[in-house]
Amino acid sequence: MTSPSRPWHGVLVATALPLRPTGPGGALAPDLDAYADHVRWLAENGCDGVVPNGSLGEYQTLTAAERADVVRAAVAAAPDGMTVMPGIAAYGGAESRRWAEQAAEAGAPCVMLLPPNAYRADERAVVEHYREVARVGVPIVAYNNPYDTKVDLTPALLARLFGEGLIVAVKEFTGDVRRAYEIAELAPGLDLLVGSDDVTLELALAGAVGWVSGYPNALPDACVRLWNACRDGDLAAALPLYRSLHPLLRWDARTEFVQAIKLSMDLAGRYGGPCRQPRVPLLPEQEAQVREATQKALAEGLR
Repeated sequence: MTSPSRPWHGVLVATALPLRPTGPGGALAPDLDAYADHVRWLAENGCDGVVPNGSLGEYQTLTAAERADVVRAAVAAAPDGMTVMPGIAAYGGAESRRWAEQAAEAGAPCVMLLPPNAYRADERAVVEHYREVARVGVPIVAYNNPYDTKVDLTPALLARLFGEGLIVAVKEFTGDVRRAYEIAELAPGLDLLVGSDDVTLELALAGAVGWVSGYPNALPDACVRLWNACRDGDLAAALPLYRSLHPLLRWDARTEFVQAIKLSMDLAGRYGGPCRQPRVPLLPEQEAQVREATQKALAEGLR
């Protein structure tokens, strides 16, 4: 389990949200009982924490009430020592601040925050965004995903945010492993978290202290073993696992990552289920690729 003083360390699973058809129209609604069971199962399989209401949790499609309920369900289900780090992304700082307050009231020890995502914000707007949310007083892990937000938290900008005491860590999703070294040079003391599953080994060797991960939703034991080997620099153990998992881990950086991970969950015996619109089912060739890679991993005994 994670350190109480740095609860963002270790394997923190960006949780998928089980959705089931309800009512005469078949609208999809969160199954909070199944979600709570999933959180407990991840803990039993060695995961250090969960990140509800990230992109994998389809937060953009949730109502405010649903989003709050997911956080409360995660906190209630998480055993002692397991971190709940809610995603609090929003169009602007005022809304993200409200989600930070809700997370803190629910008992979450830290939160994960994207830059404002209403438009391509400049550096001044990004800094003000993090200042606004930091007023809540809960530790903030910044999330750098310039592909989706069109805002790049460069190493220099991260150093500025860290220097002001606004963030404690960054989930780095660019896939550019060179940034790990520049971040360490410009912002010594800022914790680096792996943000994209398919560069886990490379960033762990570069000094990452945690992994905000998608594929443990389907294969938690294998992913935890991979992280531990990578963190310890045990390449003899890490490389075979990494090679076996990499055809799946690459999906974490693709547009269809939610559908892919949910399909892998279904194949592994966990309920993944459908996604809310605007996401649509995988194309047949995409589904075949995910099925083949998942079944191969399962056949190799990965769980």
